[in-house]
Amino acid sequence: MFFPVAYMAPRLVAAFLLGSALSTAVAAAESPWIKATDSKVRLVSAAVAVDEQERTVAGVQIRMEAGWKTYWRNPGDSGVPPSFDWSGSSNLKRAEVLYPAPRRLADASGAAIGYEDEVVFPVLITPERPGEPVALKLNLSYGLCKDLCIPNEASLSLVLPAKEAADQGDALLLTGFLDLVPKSAEAGQLPTVSAIEATLDGSAPKLVIETQFPAGASGSDLFVDAPDAYVPLPKADGPLNGGKQRFIVTFGSAAEAAKIKGKSLTLTLVYDRGGRQSTWTAQ
Repeated sequence: MFFPVAYMAPRLVAAFLLGSALSTAVAAAESPWIKATDSKVRLVSAAVAVDEQERTVAGVQIRMEAGWKTYWRNPGDSGVPPSFDWSGSSNLKRAEVLYPAPRRLADASGAAIGYEDEVVFPVLITPERPGEPVALKLNLSYGLCKDLCIPNEASLSLVLPAKEAADQGDALLLTGFLDLVPKSAEAGQLPTVSAIEATLDGSAPKLVIETQFPAGASGSDLFVDAPDAYVPLPKADGPLNGGKQRFIVTFGSAAEAAKIKGKSLTLTLVYDRGGRQSTWTAQ
């Protein structure tokens, strides 16, 4: 007997839709590459260890031609951050996109924050119904810049089986980029933000941020971002000295600085051997 989808119980509807997705896609560790402007993108997946627990992790992999770059969640002086829309997915409760530590990159408009050559954004997958496959559908938007900045879009799909098959190559790829994601700040662990002095009113609003890196660190840098507020790119106030370094965020006006008041800022410290991030609320 045929029952219209509208009369099925919600759980059966979800199973019906997921079954339809599975019938038109083969469960695999990677989706096909999609070509875009001087770049290509795909989804990968594997079961890997996260915080000493095995989890299904997907990855949004972007490969760029030489000289091109894409952006972090705060793009810096120019560019646009990537946008991840998972709304077309089935049996997906949450897709948490993680950002590997970026670099400060030269840009025609000043300095950008982002990635060159290749980046994989790890995605922690939480299914609505554990033990059942997840059909990922991603609408990805990302900026790509060389001499000019070009917006790109790609539609990607990948079915994650209920239990990921072992794929050493994808597991190593994802683990490598997971290791580049800055860890949460911990007492007694470096690098760390040791002090913040905020002057958000008056004619010269700024943040002065004191940091401490491990001995022998190189490539030290600080990036700051806030939800729904622009934060100018910090500038180092002198070189790294004995593990200590000061960074200054200079706002264009008191009105610009006022927009971060009450917001929780994420401060991301990076260096040649990793990174850590902490939050601070501007008052």
